[in-house]
Amino acid sequence: MSLTAVIIIVVLVLLCAYAVSLYNGLVRLKHGVSKAWSNIDVLLKQRHDELPKLVETCKQYMQYEGSTLERVIAARSAVASAREQHDVGALGKAESGLRAGLGQLFALAENYPELKANDSFQHLQQRISGLENGIADRRELYNEAVNLNNVRIEQFPDVIIARMFNFQAAELLVFSEAEKADVDMKSLFN
Repeated sequence: MSLTAVIIIVVLVLLCAYAVSLYNGLVRLKHGVSKAWSNIDVLLKQRHDELPKLVETCKQYMQYEGSTLERVIAARSAVASAREQHDVGALGKAESGLRAGLGQLFALAENYPELKANDSFQHLQQRISGLENGIADRRELYNEAVNLNNVRIEQFPDVIIARMFNFQAAELLVFSEAEKADVDMKSLFN
């Protein structure tokens, strides 16, 4: 074998090894997005299970706040539906509605001293608030995993492998601007 043939074979082997390395990196990123989503999903399920307990506890004291309780239950259903369908866009909208409803529910609870003093309500409020914080933290990690994935599948030379093997961009989990705005506490008590 000539020296030229050996050089060509070595170059081809190195190119193949590099392509495999790129492919494996993209697979790792894709699974990182899935893992981050699973971490959010666990917390969403836990909160989903806690919300009916909170609503039942509130019903005992808040006879005149039925519409608020109904909004929380409807938003809970919308979140569950989006989560089950893995529809990140719909989940972001549903989450915004649920968080607004919970904020209003907790603000209205201030008008009911017996409810605020109830051990079950206090426990559920702390549990749900803790889950909300966990979801926010996991959302940040999920969005970072999505960003890393999306950047890599657009960068050269990764884009070649990504297109060859149909790697897809993932969707960021974004909440509405309304959720990021400060809550108008006056409007909650009118």
